[in-house]
Amino acid sequence: MNKNEKFVITINRELGSGGRTVGRKLAERLEVKYYDKALIQGLTKEFGLTVEEIEKIKAQKKTWWNEFNNYYMKRNNTSMPMEAETVLTTESMMTTERRILQDLAAEESCVVAGRSGFLVFREWPNHINIFIQAPMESRIKRVMTKQGLSREEAIAAIEKVDKGRETFIQKYADTSRYDTRNYDLVINMEGLTGDDAVEIIMSYIDRTSK
Repeated sequence: MNKNEKFVITINRELGSGGRTVGRKLAERLEVKYYDKALIQGLTKEFGLTVEEIEKIKAQKKTWWNEFNNYYMKRNNTSMPMEAETVLTTESMMTTERRILQDLAAEESCVVAGRSGFLVFREWPNHINIFIQAPMESRIKRVMTKQGLSREEAIAAIEKVDKGRETFIQKYADTSRYDTRNYDLVINMEGLTGDDAVEIIMSYIDRTSK
């Protein structure tokens, strides 16, 4: 990846691995925007966007980019839930989200966290795909703490999201989200903090930067 040109870094992660925190910290470190699925879904619902609507706004020279930045700033001044996503997404929503993310990435460098990031940007010219995982026990404890769930509820939530994300990937691509060939870097968070993971990623970027 050439960090001197526009780039995209995708963070795919297991629920409870701390991957979202890593993504946010990495974006702050690189001084670029951070986008996740919850934010994009919120955008499409807020503005009722479809691919056709995006094209209509562009044709009218009404920049949805500025509207999005205003929405982005508003959402980032409020607390967002750890997992504000549906298990399955309709094909039309997937198409719209893909278009939004690719248009945003064409504007400026960014970090994108979400289950479909490596699919959305796998043909992108300047990108890195990262997978963040953690031992099950660590994931359970983190979900219990972050979402205020019992142990049984946390396990059920993890299993539901794991199944949903894998089903989603298999629906849109002939691969598995656990296939490490989809990623440039895989990080196991056992014994690591979010800052530790950022340092690993920054080291990788520096070593591979052109």
